[in-house]
Amino acid sequence: MAAVRSEDQFLCSICLDLFTEPVTTPCGHNFCRRCLSQHWDTSASCRCPLCKELFPMRPELGVNTLLSEMVSQFKQEAGSRSEVSKPGEVSCDHCSDPKLKALKSCLVCLSSYCESHLKPHLSVPGLKSHQLMEPVDNMEDRMCSQHHKPLELFCRSDHSCLCTMCALLEHQSHKFVSLKEEFEQRKASLQQSHHMVEQRRQKIQELQSSVQLSQRAVEREKSTGLQAFSALIESVQRSREHFIQELQEKHRHTQTQAEALLQQLKQEICELEQRSTEAEQLLRSEDHLHFLQHCLALPPTGLKDWSSVRLELEPFEGTAARALTELEENLKETFTEEMKKVSKPKNKLWREQKFAVDLTLDTETAFVNLSVSNDLKQVHHTDQKNFPDSPQRFCSFCVLAKQSFSSGRFYFEVQVKDKSHWILGVAKECVGRKLPGTLNTKYGYWCICLESRNVYINFTEPRVSLYLKCAPQKVGVFVDYDEGLVSFYDADTADLIYSFTGCSFREKLFPFLNPCSNIYDTNSAPLILTVVKK
Repeated sequence: MAAVRSEDQFLCSICLDLFTEPVTTPCGHNFCRRCLSQHWDTSASCRCPLCKELFPMRPELGVNTLLSEMVSQFKQEAGSRSEVSKPGEVSCDHCSDPKLKALKSCLVCLSSYCESHLKPHLSVPGLKSHQLMEPVDNMEDRMCSQHHKPLELFCRSDHSCLCTMCALLEHQSHKFVSLKEEFEQRKASLQQSHHMVEQRRQKIQELQSSVQLSQRAVEREKSTGLQAFSALIESVQRSREHFIQELQEKHRHTQTQAEALLQQLKQEICELEQRSTEAEQLLRSEDHLHFLQHCLALPPTGLKDWSSVRLELEPFEGTAARALTELEENLKETFTEEMKKVSKPKNKLWREQKFAVDLTLDTETAFVNLSVSNDLKQVHHTDQKNFPDSPQRFCSFCVLAKQSFSSGRFYFEVQVKDKSHWILGVAKECVGRKLPGTLNTKYGYWCICLESRNVYINFTEPRVSLYLKCAPQKVGVFVDYDEGLVSFYDADTADLIYSFTGCSFREKLFPFLNPCSNIYDTNSAPLILTVVKK
């Protein structure tokens, strides 16, 4: 079995480090060649540093090859057990290759040490008083170049690092603190700066989101406006085409009439020209009988008297005026229709409804006499027991939704039509479910209720009544968890009923419904979780 070697076996008693070129004195002790040579160079006599044996002559020293190999082997074994420094890590200043990872740096020695080379600082009395710190490179930069002492203080007047001598001699009237105190303060300041940076980054995202919302709003309004203008332009184009068509129709009627007359004139001209040719031939004849027999048919009969013939021109004047008048009427009609489309009332709750969530009721929390529909969307009170008792179940007419929320915003709507009493809102996860009559903010409920046709804020004392024009048929509930806001709306008119502001939410919130009692069969209608059209 191989013996376990100790590092102490290979330490030079002069430098307290592993042997470098170990040599052996005649008395049998081992030292680094350099350490022993320097010791004898500064001594008046040639003695062994350990046993003090006097040598009459300075011995010729040769490297102890066996010990040197053993030291080399030990370094390799230690290197395999220790972690070799990686790029970017501080390496031991006293290791030969491979350089091991430094565990500590000494502000007095201005060196960094691995595990094995650090042991003297942990065991030798003269070294134990040295100030050790986490390993860092460039130890010289941590010493005062003037007084050669560690930089331990920070001058707030000159914003510079000092040693104790600098503080005493050159910065007496200045304000200085320890490096740690300045470090903590500046670290907190940097963290605050980081927080401010994050705030501004969030603001950038908010502004960019607002720009995107603005762009989408522009596109929507542009589309609506362009449709309206297109309708008006189409109306103008139709009137223009009708105006041109009417003029062309009148012109075609006149042209057709003129062409018929021209055809008739051309026909009569042909007949007359033919008779004229015959007449010229008769005029050359000297035969009296022949002349008289043929001359009787001239001139031709049945010719039209063209002196009174006139074209019946269509009345073009006033056509443009009539077309513009009709255009004006058409534009008014089209303009009225498009204005109705453009100015049609918008959904005032569209911002809240963007955060609509799909909810279902949790039958594990429902009061034993409540009846929940199969789709888990409706609830009302009955005379029979529908659920077994359990610790999670309410002792009054209440039920929670399955879904919970611990951040962000959410919105849901509940149909309360035909009910004489109801309560709804949100509740904390930890609300007491066996304590009736505690449905208020003090106990973790934020809700409103309808009782005898009057809407109230949830069971506050004194009870605050909300005077509405008419009881809502559907109630919208909007919650901004981070802003501490719970708002109730008439979902049909988008009118705000009431808002709880400045709330402090520190745990999950659950939508909360209470259809109230139906003992006298006057409140049988259910509360219904309705689908919100975003």
